[in-house]
Amino acid sequence: MGRTVMLSNGQMMVGLDEHGLVHDFYFPYVGEDNLTNARSLQHLIGIWVDGNFSWLKDPAWQKTIDFEADALISKMSAQRDDLGIRLEFSDFVDSQHTAFCRRIRVINLDDSKHEVRVFMHQVFQISHQGRADTILYVPQGSYLYDYKGRCSLLISAVDGAGQPFDQFSIGNFGIEGKEGTYRDAEDGQLDGNLVEHGSVDSVIRCSLQIEAKSDDYIDYWVVASYSQNDAESIHNQLVHQGLHSRLDQTRAYWRSWLATASGQIEKIGEHHRNMFTKSLMVIKAHVDKRGGIIASGDSSIYNYGRDYYSYVWPRDAALTLLPLISLGFSEEPKRFFEFCHDTIHPKGYMMHKYQPDRSIGSTWHPLIHQHHPELAIQEDETALVIFALAKYHEKFGDKEFLHKMYEPLVKPAANFMSTFFDDQTNLPHASYDLWEERFGTHTYTVVVTKAALEGAAFLAESLDHQDTASQWRKAAARISDALDQLYSDEIAAFRKSQYLKPDGEVDYNNTLDMSSMHAFLEFYPDRMSTENYKKMAETIQQKLLNSSPAGGVVRYEHDNYFLTNQQYLGNPWIICSFWMARYYIKTNQNDKAEELINWCLATATPSGMLAEQVDPQDRKQVGVSPLVWSHVEVVNTLLAFYGAVELV
Repeated sequence: MGRTVMLSNGQMMVGLDEHGLVHDFYFPYVGEDNLTNARSLQHLIGIWVDGNFSWLKDPAWQKTIDFEADALISKMSAQRDDLGIRLEFSDFVDSQHTAFCRRIRVINLDDSKHEVRVFMHQVFQISHQGRADTILYVPQGSYLYDYKGRCSLLISAVDGAGQPFDQFSIGNFGIEGKEGTYRDAEDGQLDGNLVEHGSVDSVIRCSLQIEAKSDDYIDYWVVASYSQNDAESIHNQLVHQGLHSRLDQTRAYWRSWLATASGQIEKIGEHHRNMFTKSLMVIKAHVDKRGGIIASGDSSIYNYGRDYYSYVWPRDAALTLLPLISLGFSEEPKRFFEFCHDTIHPKGYMMHKYQPDRSIGSTWHPLIHQHHPELAIQEDETALVIFALAKYHEKFGDKEFLHKMYEPLVKPAANFMSTFFDDQTNLPHASYDLWEERFGTHTYTVVVTKAALEGAAFLAESLDHQDTASQWRKAAARISDALDQLYSDEIAAFRKSQYLKPDGEVDYNNTLDMSSMHAFLEFYPDRMSTENYKKMAETIQQKLLNSSPAGGVVRYEHDNYFLTNQQYLGNPWIICSFWMARYYIKTNQNDKAEELINWCLATATPSGMLAEQVDPQDRKQVGVSPLVWSHVEVVNTLLAFYGAVELV
């Protein structure tokens, strides 16, 4: 199960699950480190009403979860008619402070007074070993202080009258036979243990007396910082200003950010506009202030996989920037290009993936293939960074920034791409594909590399480096001249890839792949008028579109990644389905395009989160949710469909 909402301010990121409970809590980077321990125990909320206790995750609570259309502020309601209580949550990560805040309105639905106690349970894992964390109660500030090393978490809450929580409990979980301190809440009372260390969790309680048909508020927050003093400073500001003020400030921030694209947003049809703006905010939520853009903050995949998606893939990040550049956003692209400036390999290529702090991410690509040394890279990732930078310069004409990026980023990357060739084929040397699975010279990578070399030449010409520009344009032309060798009459399409073996023989991979078709549309549209492209488009529509009861488009034939039913070619992917919609838009088949757009959007959660893929039978979400790339394609496709702005 993915996240229903992702909240962020570029330094802190919080993901809420289907019950509105904290599942992911990242600090000090978006995507790093995740301070929760949700694989074994997650944060909880308990409600006690006149002697009756229940946890909010109990199915008896009727819940709705969404977020505001023009601000990254979640809206959740939870109601129990048998208890006569309704809870309304406004949750946000403060736009200025590293603080996760919840404003809880507690409503008495009955004609009689209710005593209500709200229990907020926290379980952080600051230490990667799951031990040696400490929580203690700080009476001078009325807060709990959870810390390890340089990471400090401050937890507090006040009621509608500004009075701090009236009880608390601190303890252990998962060791010494202890389930967790949350159990202490179930009788409505907390024992007030003052300090604990090891694997620790905590609970605080706020008590309310709510008259008939009336309401009251609880303001709750978790501050993250590098020291107790800094955390306490933020805490004091929240106490002084009140969460209602911080909520208004955060709402104003998001509206101001969206205002950059307001002219284009207004051109989107009303029935699609809400999803368009939500997708923009989901994208922004995954952008770190220091430049990293992660693929997804949903860590639930770690429950059944080996790793997270909270890495910076240069490909995903560069593709994320393209619609933002089209819409006029400049700061996010600049910070990412600075990230690449700092992380590009001295030989001119981007590595597989990075952590948000700029360190190298995990990989499954070996350095040897068929007994020969090879680079463990996906060349399209290097290419897309340069392609995006060229589009940025084309849009904003920021020559000062280009001067800063040219020598350390553009030049080594373009020199690498212009020489990373096989002389026998005149195509780029083999690397791993955009799906991160196969080693070869892939149609998608080849087309993207050609576009990137042309983009690099444009950047060189902008700085009057004509000789260098000519060199890079010749390399791009070399690809154009050799490209048709990737076409196969046998399958009536461009192959997925070919591989020039060390002995000089060429192996062909004739798999139909949606990325091969899309590469031309986005990066080499002049080729769409050729007979070879038209044949491929027809073939892929016949084979990859609606190949299962769920509909949609699969990535490629016989895709086994998270495949839920072996009788089908693969799971439908959201990005591939949007790609087909964009093909229909480009070829003036708007009815078919809108049908696929609506198909994709119908797979979203009620809060608008899109996953990576869906089940081929029932269309339920599969993989991480939200996937930023899926939301990027929402923006791209709706911009194209409504002609709101010309995509860069």
